[in-house]
Amino acid sequence: MISRRITALPARAEAAGPRPAILVLPGGGYARQADHEAEPVAEWLATLGIHAFVLRYRVAPDRHPAPLEDAKAAMLFIRSGSHGLAVDHKRVGVLGFSAGGHLAATLSTAAATGNRGLDVDAAVPDLSVLCYPVVSLVRDMHQGSVDNLLGELPPSDLLAALSAELNVTARTPPAFLWHTADDDAVPVGNSLDYAKALIAAGVPAELHVFPEGRHGLGLAAGEPGPGQWTSLCASWLERAGWAEPTAETARAAAAGVI
Repeated sequence: MISRRITALPARAEAAGPRPAILVLPGGGYARQADHEAEPVAEWLATLGIHAFVLRYRVAPDRHPAPLEDAKAAMLFIRSGSHGLAVDHKRVGVLGFSAGGHLAATLSTAAATGNRGLDVDAAVPDLSVLCYPVVSLVRDMHQGSVDNLLGELPPSDLLAALSAELNVTARTPPAFLWHTADDDAVPVGNSLDYAKALIAAGVPAELHVFPEGRHGLGLAAGEPGPGQWTSLCASWLERAGWAEPTAETARAAAAGVI
């Protein structure tokens, strides 16, 4: 059961009534799960009044469509309410880092698993947050993620089908993205191309590119530049009506940062 792969962190106690929920997908190149991109991120979302669900999706030696099947099953599980939390089933998003960002982007662009029970509209998130994501498997790709997800010499049509920037439509959900310009593991072109595709399709997108910062920063606390991403994202979620105001975003707004 997919519930065994999920850790749920409820929104802070003062957030009353049905609340938005976000599925958190840690990175790890489809080879592992990065712990610092998992529960700590869910705890941050909970402070915003958002229910958070961390998914430990299958990775190598399991290959496509296993991770996408897990992510779609998790989306349906969250919307179902069977976990016992008061979730607004019309506001369920996804947040992913690196390879988890690729999984989030392919969820958002309705990539197919071949399972009719999973390839449904309810498995597509209502918004996405992509943190230094792998987006493309045909340009500026992270070869390790490609190898772990698809094995050696995958067919070109499959590479294209799982390149989210090539599959954006007007129905793709809005996205918040951030990346660093000097990321030497996953090139910033991944975020640039996805944001460009969203904007071309008329889908709202917010992109922040910080000049410096290594790959895999997670919450990036204390990092000059990238450390701003959580307050910028919180403000974006507030404007979307998903997050409650926090002291952090209030201070940032007063300072003119957001």
